[in-house]
Amino acid sequence: MFDPVLGDSDPGLFVHAEIPPIFRDSLCPLADIITPNHFEFEWLCGAKATTIDEVIKSARALSARGPSTVVVTGAQLADTPADRLDTVAIEGSSVWRLSTPKLPICPSGTGDLFSALFVSSLVRGSDTRGALEDSVSATFAVLERTVAAGTEEMRIVESASLLSHPLCRFKAILFRA
Repeated sequence: MFDPVLGDSDPGLFVHAEIPPIFRDSLCPLADIITPNHFEFEWLCGAKATTIDEVIKSARALSARGPSTVVVTGAQLADTPADRLDTVAIEGSSVWRLSTPKLPICPSGTGDLFSALFVSSLVRGSDTRGALEDSVSATFAVLERTVAAGTEEMRIVESASLLSHPLCRFKAILFRA
């Protein structure tokens, strides 16, 4: 599993300029699963991905170089409503898309939390779709708790019970098989 922490849409790249090519050319091909955010995904692919078809095409190009599963988080695609964010998982011929409400915060570390929850769900026996639903639902629960607390720092400890039993479970839609 590889979460290529490179940057985000607002600040852009926040690592030294020599690091992104190492991630793209050396580390991504070694990973079975990568979990970039939308900005990182476009950087790794070297192309904009503003539609679901562009995401699928770019993810399959990345998969041809190594990872069997690509999960794009925080995607704001052309058909994504302004008040929502999508997470898209591409594995072989299967594509799952999951949409959540956009919350009014952008704390650091959400990708780390998502990735940890995703791999944890896989280790416990979930398939990719189940791990996607588990990790998005739990991450959203932590972010909701964070909004309620009025802080930018994620309320992970206070949300511990929600990590395995979130109040709201989001369902992934099989886009293509």
